[in-house]
Amino acid sequence: MSSISIAREHRVSFHVRQASIDDVDLIAPMFDAYRRFYGQRTDVEGARAFIRDRLQRWESVVLLALSADATASPALGFAQLYPSFSSVAMRRTWILNDLFVAESARRRGVARELLGAARRFARESRAVRLELTTTRSNHAAQRLYETHGYQMVTDFIAYSMEP
Repeated sequence: MSSISIAREHRVSFHVRQASIDDVDLIAPMFDAYRRFYGQRTDVEGARAFIRDRLQRWESVVLLALSADATASPALGFAQLYPSFSSVAMRRTWILNDLFVAESARRRGVARELLGAARRFARESRAVRLELTTTRSNHAAQRLYETHGYQMVTDFIAYSMEP
């Protein structure tokens, strides 16, 4: 995946690229903050181990937004995609499972660029679909997703259980 450089209003300049195992320490604090948003207790070491394992085992793809400003915090946000498959289409799908932007970088185009990078990655990997879910109460995210062409699926009912 190619790297993208973006200059946005408010003098935020950043690029998005696919993360490698060398980026675990940049991703882990953001992943921990993402989990805290969903009511989990902080666990940066657990976050680091989880992200490291996903990347080492090629079980996910992480797209990383990095500041071009050497004086700022380098990591601005990330999107994590998990692979799946469509049996009907007999092709890969990607699940955009995690999307997070650091509070200091919000409303500056980082989420939009991460979503765009995820879409390009899905196209480049010849996926039939890119899917995501969000909570019913996360209206800001729903608006963002819809402006990027995501459509709410109402044809199916989802079920879940703890094994």
